[in-house]
Amino acid sequence: MKSRISVLSVDDHPLIREGIVAVINGQPDMQVVAQASNGDEAVECFGRHRPDITLMDLRLPDTNGIEATIALRTHFPDARIIILTTFDCDGEIHRALAAGAQSYLLKTMPPQEMVEAIRRVHAGRKFIPPEVAAHLAEHLGDEPLTNRELAVLRLVMVGNRNCDIAETLIISEETVKAHLKHILQKLGASDRTHAVAIGVRRGIIQL
Repeated sequence: MKSRISVLSVDDHPLIREGIVAVINGQPDMQVVAQASNGDEAVECFGRHRPDITLMDLRLPDTNGIEATIALRTHFPDARIIILTTFDCDGEIHRALAAGAQSYLLKTMPPQEMVEAIRRVHAGRKFIPPEVAAHLAEHLGDEPLTNRELAVLRLVMVGNRNCDIAETLIISEETVKAHLKHILQKLGASDRTHAVAIGVRRGIIQL
């Protein structure tokens, strides 16, 4: 008899995990072999059980799902990871796929679509649902913010003035102003407050 697809579920909400377990264990060809509520547990459980598929939430108590994905892929390069989240921001999707996730699913999708995604990823294919692909396509071709521009935007988000940002990043205020100009242009923002709002909405920066 063909062995079942083994799944590790990583989510900090027990009720969500129980729902995932019920759906997956109700399939004839797969089963949940372990559950984790944070990133550290995820790495530990993966090493102990070596599941075929890991379902990873984005928001976890100790770290985020992208960092946990990077950690898993660093320790276990063959890990096949599916992000399962409520967040449909293009910034989050880009980072998750760049971190090595093979699929990005929304918790609003029907259960049958989730199990089909598990089968596809287990078969060695990537799977991006149409609604997720649409979010990616919306900003396809946009010039991304540089790491320094991201640092400036994060400092703006927490209320820093240009002089504070300059001191923190050890750059001149004129350089800060230049970075802000580029940020506004790239995001299509009217001012720094608008830029922060766009950055948070798109998942480019997190509150």
